[in-house]
Amino acid sequence: MTAPRTLLDELVAQETRLVFDSFDEAAAWEVGGALRAAALAASLPVAVSVRRNGQRLFHAALPGASADNDAWLDRKCAVVDRYGHSSLLVGEQFREAGTTFEESSRLDPGRFAAHGGAFPVLVRGTGCVGTVAVSGLPQREDHDLVVRVLGEHLSR
Repeated sequence: MTAPRTLLDELVAQETRLVFDSFDEAAAWEVGGALRAAALAASLPVAVSVRRNGQRLFHAALPGASADNDAWLDRKCAVVDRYGHSSLLVGEQFREAGTTFEESSRLDPGRFAAHGGAFPVLVRGTGCVGTVAVSGLPQREDHDLVVRVLGEHLSR
């Protein structure tokens, strides 16, 4: 019998699976639009961001989202930009090490948040070139929404 998969294993597997062949402005709008549509259909009060190399290519704020969600998007995306992994994965790595990101990363918590919801845009043969992020729900729900929509987009 194999050992149960940890959350960290699951997060690493997601990043292995959710890889683009290429990523341009059109892909950013497709992914952003799909996230916006999924959130609207479920009446989710979120803000959505898709960025490439630090440039915002897509942004949407749905009913119930606020400027606070934009600040969370910036902080979660900063973690992905720095570490090249999802904001939830980075936070989980610190938790599995028996600490927290805030205690041990030595990064300004006003600029960085290792909370779920920001996922790396990974391009085959290149690596991390940007972020897809959602803010407005509990962190696992933010993360799961992004992963679900990316999986649907990449399976087409």
